[in-house]
Amino acid sequence: MISVYKLKPKFQQLLKPILAFFYKRNVTANQITIASIVLSLLIGLLFWSADYCSWFFLALPIGLLIRMALNALDGMMARTYNQTSKKGELLNEIGDVVSDVFVFFPLIKFLPESLYLIIIFIILSIINEMAGLMGKVVGTARRYDGPMGKSDRALLVGLYGILAFCQVSLQNSSLYIFAMINILLIISTLTRLRKSLI
Repeated sequence: MISVYKLKPKFQQLLKPILAFFYKRNVTANQITIASIVLSLLIGLLFWSADYCSWFFLALPIGLLIRMALNALDGMMARTYNQTSKKGELLNEIGDVVSDVFVFFPLIKFLPESLYLIIIFIILSIINEMAGLMGKVVGTARRYDGPMGKSDRALLVGLYGILAFCQVSLQNSSLYIFAMINILLIISTLTRLRKSLI
């Protein structure tokens, strides 16, 4: 399935100088993970307040890009410099779910016509991450199959931030958009569960 996640190796290659910079300054993988969670909270707060200042909508594309970089860097740091730990894995998995809720929740405020579909979107996003984790639980590997994985969701919400900043209304189309996103999330979740059993 098509997914932004497939670009991750090239993205990681670009991040190697930053990884070396962090390592030289004794930044740990867990510190990067925590920074990503704190950043997500900040993105959510700015997004929620964007009706007071439209510039805050740009926290979505800019902040989510930085968050994607941090999410890649914590794993690279752990693997490259032997910093893997149970605590780190726990922080990473729970942190991703909590971070998504922080960032996605304000959509309810700005797209009230799609309230129920957005709530379903948030719930399905959590289930999707748990389905990916099930691959490791049953003894194979963590699944990241798309469509509509974590990176894809970040891309779409970031795009929404740009459109909202440019005052492009999605009022007449958000129902269809989130219905399609939710269908893709269900497909992704079922794909992850199926491949976990192979």
